[in-house]
Amino acid sequence: MLDGHPLIDVHLHPARLSTLKPTYEEWTQGIADHDLLARIYDGDTVSPEAFHRHLVSEGVDIALLLSEYSPRATGVQPVEDLLPITAYDPSRAKAIANINPHLHYPIEEELQRQLDLGAVACKLHPVHAGVAANDRRLYPAYELCQSAGIPLVVHCGTSTFPGALNKYADPLFLDDVLRDFRRLDVALAHGGRGWWYDAAAFMALSNEHVWIELSGLPPSRLRTYYAKHDWARLTRRMIFGTDWPGVPGIAKNARAVAALCPDETTTGLVLAGNAAQVYRLKPEA
Repeated sequence: MLDGHPLIDVHLHPARLSTLKPTYEEWTQGIADHDLLARIYDGDTVSPEAFHRHLVSEGVDIALLLSEYSPRATGVQPVEDLLPITAYDPSRAKAIANINPHLHYPIEEELQRQLDLGAVACKLHPVHAGVAANDRRLYPAYELCQSAGIPLVVHCGTSTFPGALNKYADPLFLDDVLRDFRRLDVALAHGGRGWWYDAAAFMALSNEHVWIELSGLPPSRLRTYYAKHDWARLTRRMIFGTDWPGVPGIAKNARAVAALCPDETTTGLVLAGNAAQVYRLKPEA
């Protein structure tokens, strides 16, 4: 709980350091709290016990941890590396699957394997994987997401890592997907960061299954990014996430986001309610 509100952070990267392709400083964009990370990491890996204490201290009721299979950009952070963390505190820490059609075939079998390990959502990283979201090779995975009732998280924003293909961040590629999978919930990670804020906002406001996921976006700039849109309506389509460890602090970000919400009801939706609905989570009341 944070200031009386349940708090769900849907976007954290507790990666094994040796699996990263960029340097640690490049990966965290120079933002991370190095003293904190020194306490959380046990050599090459995140200490499940220390990470648990950190989440509790930040008021996080549920944290969703991302795997990534992107050898051309950030490296491979396999879902198996998350399992010691999720096993230590399964009610608080949960994994998100990741698929890459250049590596995984049949892609639905790999997704099912990761879901069987406990993943609660599927992440697609078009920019790092080098694939458009409407690539038909991905459709069997989308069908599995829809039938299983789990959301699809799609990176929708620029990336500065070498090997990234930013043209694939355009949310327009999802137009086909949303038409062909009408019951599939889609969270736009990073909310259109770069050139697509308006497109992402329009999609979220016009389709009940599309959500703006706030990871990697400074709260102080959110009103500017989405200035063309009805703020009261748009905030009700937002889901809190940080992109940890590239963030000054989870609680600090959450309080800054809460201060932007027009009322307490919306605050509750952004900090936990929308995530609980979309990812089928149950934070403490």
